[in-house]
Amino acid sequence: MDVQKEVDARGLNCPLPILKAKKALAELNSGDLLRVLATDPGSVRDFQAFARQTGNELLEQNQAGSDYTHILRRR
Repeated sequence: MDVQKEVDARGLNCPLPILKAKKALAELNSGDLLRVLATDPGSVRDFQAFARQTGNELLEQNQAGSDYTHILRRR
């Protein structure tokens, strides 16, 4: 995937990964992709809810060890 921006929110707890993602998405153009790296297990559920509430598309969520990756497409 051709990601335009990446946010490293590892080590941060809710709601900081969402807030950092929201700020980064505001800097992107419609259709651009954002990758968010997080270590908070609650971020999986949080990003699903965030996508539903904001209309941004959650394309992918992965876990590798204690790291979670979320990829969103800006609406």
